[in-house]
This record gives sequence, structure tokens and C-alpha cells, in this order.
Amino acid sequence: MSKVIYKTEEQIEQVRESAKVLSHLLAEIAKVIKPGITTLSLDKLAYDFIHDNGGTPAFLNYHGFPYSLCISVNDQIVHGFPSDYEIKDGDLVSVDGGVNLNGFISDSAYTFGIGEISAEAQQLLDVTKASLYKGVEQAVAGKRVGDISSAIQEYVQPYNFGIVRELVGHGVGLHLHEKPEVPNYGKRGSGPKLESGLIICIEPMINAGKSGVRFWEDGWTVSTIDGKLSAHFEQMVAIRKGQPDVLLNFDEVEEVLNKK
Repeated sequence: MSKVIYKTEEQIEQVRESAKVLSHLLAEIAKVIKPGITTLSLDKLAYDFIHDNGGTPAFLNYHGFPYSLCISVNDQIVHGFPSDYEIKDGDLVSVDGGVNLNGFISDSAYTFGIGEISAEAQQLLDVTKASLYKGVEQAVAGKRVGDISSAIQEYVQPYNFGIVRELVGHGVGLHLHEKPEVPNYGKRGSGPKLESGLIICIEPMINAGKSGVRFWEDGWTVSTIDGKLSAHFEQMVAIRKGQPDVLLNFDEVEEVLNKK
């Protein structure tokens, strides 16, 4: 979309309902994701779960994307195709999904560490998720997009991880991708002003090595340029005065993971 779309209170609550379905879905995936399961089976789970809960997959057929989930493994950053690939111990698996519930769109991503992962992989997950939370803290009325962007960048830089620049967060709610773009790097005080009624997706994509990316011939999958690991976490935030209103947090998925 070419312009920013501000939502009414009623619309924000409708998006929150869509986000609840997506949160439940991520928790269901957390229950079953393990070595030996195929990424395609997770995609089928998502398709069935979303339909069973009265929605449709927001990603399916979006600009021709042929699946309900983007599932990106290890050096894949985003937009990976579900396949017959069997998840292995030590993998990082990013699951990115969206739900259309009565015309209201939710979008979130969570990167799962499978079984025993390396110390570097664990640090990458921890830093990426923490940088997301640093960005979310800045998502309040009166701030600017650059305040979010710089908070993420400033947190990640001391770890010498690569911050992906070709891919960004975005507005969301009535369409899957709306204005404004929300980069994961930038200067404080720059960019569009954040105003009440805006819903944005904040989604740091962080590489263990270089920040550069490689676009695959399938037209969708994006991977790291050096073959090193990548992590991706995404939350939706409604802009309010005083404090951010996180429409989809990770409490449910992490409650499942903590019981495993």
C-alpha cells in the first residue's frame, strides 16, 4: 500500500483477534516441531488450524506465494518454502505466518532452536529476540520509525552480527504489507512519525556472519550470502501514547517450549 492506514479502536481489536489465532498457531507448532518432522507437515498443520479457527492463511497466494507459512532453515533468512526437508537436531527454523480473520491481518515470526544447538546459534537467537524487544519499546506515539530502527541496530552491533538491510518491517492490519517500512537500522529521530492508530510489524532479521543476502531463483527464498545462520523474530504493535500495545507476544509459544 502506498499510504499509511490508521485504524480505529474497533479495527485494532479485530486485528488483535486475528493475532490470537496466529499466537495459538505458533504454540501448536511449538508442540510438534522436532527432529524428523518435515517443514511441509508444519505448513499443512497451519493451513488446517487457521481454517478450523475461522480464518484463511494470509500468506497463501499472496503475490503467488504457494504456501501458508514461510519456513526458513539455518542460513535461510526469510520466505523459505516448506518442503520434504526433515528438521534436524541443531537446526534453526524460522516460522513466519499470517492470518486473515474477517478481513483483518496478523503477521508474526518465531525462530525455533531444535534440540541441542550451538552456543553461537543460541546467542544469535537471544540477541535477535532481545533486539526486537528494544525496538518494541520505542513503538509509541510521538516517536519516529528511526527510533525503533536505531534501537535494534545499537543493540545488535556490539555482537558483530550482520543486520539485514534489504528486508524490513512494515505496517499491517487491513493488508499484509502497508506503509511505513520499518528498517532494522537507522538514526534516532528520523523517518515517519509514529501516531496512534498505526499498527506495525517489527521484525529484526539478524545474521551470524555478514549482513549480505542472496536471493534464490524461486523468486522468494532469501539466504545469507556467506552460508552462516540467520534468525528472525516478528511482533505486531499498535501505536499508543505512553507505551506500546503488543498485539501478539510470544508468551504462549514460550510456555510450550519451556515445558518441553
